[in-house]
Amino acid sequence: MGGEPSEVGEFAGRHVLAEFSGVAPELLDDAGFLCDSLQRALEKAGATVCELTFKRFEPQGITVLALLSESHASIHSYPERGSVFVDVFTCGRRADPELAVHLLQELLGAGAAVTQTIHRGQEDG
Repeated sequence: MGGEPSEVGEFAGRHVLAEFSGVAPELLDDAGFLCDSLQRALEKAGATVCELTFKRFEPQGITVLALLSESHASIHSYPERGSVFVDVFTCGRRADPELAVHLLQELLGAGAAVTQTIHRGQEDG
């Protein structure tokens, strides 16, 4: 694939790992809200959401997975702690995973966030 900056398919990407805290517990146990929030954040950050699914756990907690043209994203919620793990990995340069995580933090109203970005693969030279 060519060197267009917006092209997906190069063997390089950014993997953002985040932990949010201070989130209202009722939001973290609302599958519709979490799915909608993840989709909105990803799309605003330039990612293409192909499919979204979730799994509810008993007595509480939800995992949301998004299959992206650029790779994948996930949320793992812990309502009893007001906390959530977020994982966004995008290949290529079209989508901005850091922006997606930032937007999701805002949508969830997280009081605190710890993030780490890992550069994966090999940049085309």
